[in-house]
Parts: sequence; structure tokens; C-alpha cells
Amino acid sequence: MKKVNLRELYPDVYKTDHFVEVTEDVLETIRSAERAEATYDRRMYRYKAHYSLDCDNGIENEILLKPQAPEMLLEEKQLREQLYAAVMKLPEKQAKRIYARYYLGMTVNEIAEVEGVDPSRVRDSVRRGLKQLGKYF
Repeated sequence: MKKVNLRELYPDVYKTDHFVEVTEDVLETIRSAERAEATYDRRMYRYKAHYSLDCDNGIENEILLKPQAPEMLLEEKQLREQLYAAVMKLPEKQAKRIYARYYLGMTVNEIAEVEGVDPSRVRDSVRRGLKQLGKYF
């Protein structure tokens, strides 16, 4: 049997020390719950999720993974096709740079290094291309 101070577990209820003897299994359960809560607090702090609405039932994650209706999938596919067609209507250099930047996920510096040009040229080219794409949409 081990002694547990209830004031440490329930500081709002117990204002003075109040010791209770518990079995080792109960003590381990209490310590496990404390570790889990500390881990949860660290995770919330690290990911800056201080105001999460998730009540441990996975409702937030579930909504993110919600299967979309067929109509929505079709609309998204059509929009992607229109966007790709609009990108391909741009001048060749702009189209290649926008494709590399947004479809392949390359950085401006990586594109500039591959093409052997200054990053500011790539940045300006991408910016002008996006401005032209804004006219389509």
C-alpha cells in the first residue's frame, strides 16, 4: 500500500494535506493518467492548439477526413483541369516555373538553380504568371 496526497490530485477540493492509502495498481493508474495529461498539454503547447474543440472523440479529425460528395469531387476535378489548361496557356517560361513551383513543390531558389538564373527573375516571372491567371478566374 502506498500513500497518496489528495491535495496534489485535487487542489481545488483539498486545501490541506489529506493522505489516503491506495494499492500499487491504483497508484500506477493515477501516475499513468498524470503522464497522459502532461503529454497532452505538451502536444497542445507545441502545436499551438490551445483552444482545441476536440473532446477526445476525434470529431475534428473526422470532419477533415469526411468523404466528399461525388458532385464536389467532380467540381474539384474540373477546376483542376481548368487551372492546368490556364497555366499551359501562359508563356512557356512562366508555365514551367509555375508548374515547378506549385505542382512539383519546388522553391524559387531551387527553380533558379536548375535554370541557372537569378531567383528574383523566377520570383517576378511567377508573380506575373499568377497575375495573368487571376484574369481567367
